[in-house]
Amino acid sequence: MGFMQLLIENVNKQYRGSDFFALRDLSLDIGPGIMGLLGPNGAGKSTLMRIIATITKPTHGNVHWNGIDIVQQPDEIRAVLGYLPQDFGVYPNLNADEFLHYMAAIKGVDHKAAKERIEDLLTFVNLLDARKRPLGNYSGGMKQRIGIAQALLNDPRILIVDEPTVGLDPEGRARFRHLLAELAGDRIVILSTHIVSDVEATANDIAIINQGQLLVRSSPEDLLQLVEGKIWDLIIPSAELSAAKQKHLLSSIIRRKDGLHIRVIAESRPAQEAQLASAPILEEAFLYCISTHRGAGTE
Repeated sequence: MGFMQLLIENVNKQYRGSDFFALRDLSLDIGPGIMGLLGPNGAGKSTLMRIIATITKPTHGNVHWNGIDIVQQPDEIRAVLGYLPQDFGVYPNLNADEFLHYMAAIKGVDHKAAKERIEDLLTFVNLLDARKRPLGNYSGGMKQRIGIAQALLNDPRILIVDEPTVGLDPEGRARFRHLLAELAGDRIVILSTHIVSDVEATANDIAIINQGQLLVRSSPEDLLQLVEGKIWDLIIPSAELSAAKQKHLLSSIIRRKDGLHIRVIAESRPAQEAQLASAPILEEAFLYCISTHRGAGTE
């Protein structure tokens, strides 16, 4: 397998005829394992995924795969890339077998190799029993798993999955995360999502992006350190909720008999009776990063 490195340097993406930058001076050095790319909707995650997948070119900046410039030589990465886009579409009248053989042909996987590979992949994504059913009858979770199977047809060294768990039920989501974790070993997996728990369950490396910029790159543990001592428990009457929302950054609200139990993210005690909360969670670290960035007046 050898060396694996995806190097993104000062990438900008500006859309023609507009002042809008989907990405701004973004740099990331990515190696094997699961990298969680976390950001709110519209943060620029999909644009970055499309640049890595060589569907879109950056306006400025470079992307290198093992030292090769993929903007100039896209075939180098395409040969080893698996991609599950956000709006992954299937052909509703084809069954899983037909669809995967069709995708294998497009990717240039030879027919004999494809046959064995498809058998293995259908077993891996737990769809062997459903292989002859038309894809139009598949549930959301089953379609996502077929999506992963097609992305793995060429045994990629680099796998990109964009917002893969949107629309899945909790069981489907858990199954999907389990699949990803099994894949990580000796390849680069980039999981782009706005759902913190997806990243929490799988990634050993997290990059938070917002408004096209990289805010933080760290391990989950270090991310939690950012909000240590900044999470507060407070009980308020429900009539005060909208005022509290305007004044503070809230990470959770629970209704109880004695009022609303809220968790506030703040540098210092937000109210006299506020108590320092126990263990912060990753969701709170994410909210904190995004809000401090917004507060910094970055446009």
